[in-house]
Amino acid sequence: MKFKEALHDAARTLAEGSIEAPLLEAELLLMHAMEMGRTELYVKLEDDLPLRYSDALLELVDRRLKREPSAYILGHREFYGLDFYVGPGVLIPRPETETLVDAAVAFIHSNFLWSDPVIADIGTGSGAVAVSLAHLFPRAKVYAMDMSRQALDIAALNCIRHGVRVEILQGDLLAPLPRSVDIIVANLPYVRNDEMAGLPEEIRDYEPHIALSGGADGLDIVRRLIVDAGEKLRAGGVVLIEIAPSQVDIFKAWIARSGLWPCVEPVYDDGGIVRVLKLSWI
Repeated sequence: MKFKEALHDAARTLAEGSIEAPLLEAELLLMHAMEMGRTELYVKLEDDLPLRYSDALLELVDRRLKREPSAYILGHREFYGLDFYVGPGVLIPRPETETLVDAAVAFIHSNFLWSDPVIADIGTGSGAVAVSLAHLFPRAKVYAMDMSRQALDIAALNCIRHGVRVEILQGDLLAPLPRSVDIIVANLPYVRNDEMAGLPEEIRDYEPHIALSGGADGLDIVRRLIVDAGEKLRAGGVVLIEIAPSQVDIFKAWIARSGLWPCVEPVYDDGGIVRVLKLSWI
């Protein structure tokens, strides 16, 4: 069997299994099996595929048909232009979370022309947000916190992978943070309990529920952070929190009742959807 035949067979099988973008997925799986890039793969399309790699590809396709996320199969996922190691036990970085990084970048550019910020990433998971910010602002002090030791081990690998300085701390939300900071960024669990069963199988059956489930309205853990965040924030600082667009009004109403934060601003993604809320005292 030639490379192109194996690729087309894999794509057809994935399509029959209702996997989105089956040709792209087939390419990624074959490149992973062969440990080669796309250019090399397409140069070899007319070559014979060694049997051992054909068998390896079939095994990978079978894993994907069982709805194992491709990021776990491949062992990595791109985020904010960087390639991150991911694996079971850590939430897979998603494009919508890049808005959280964008918001932090905009705040830093506006407020830290002559000094370097101190940043805390709460619920860091794979470290995607913390590492992205440390990569962009190498002189910033960046803390990355999570309750999961498994997640922090993966975050540490990503720090090494990208050569950034991030201090990794284990603990509940802000508890391990040793000092006040200028920016708190957080992508915490915000899926409603009643939504968990309806999530796609790739998420529901493979990604860690502790990184997804946020209580009855999805905001239990977010509220805990917001109540305590003011004590860890320097004057002029900001809290940037990712939530679902459907939760914006609920969250803003709760903030208004609590009186905790006088200024709550929406941050929109490139599609005009609110992905992040910016909380400050001014």
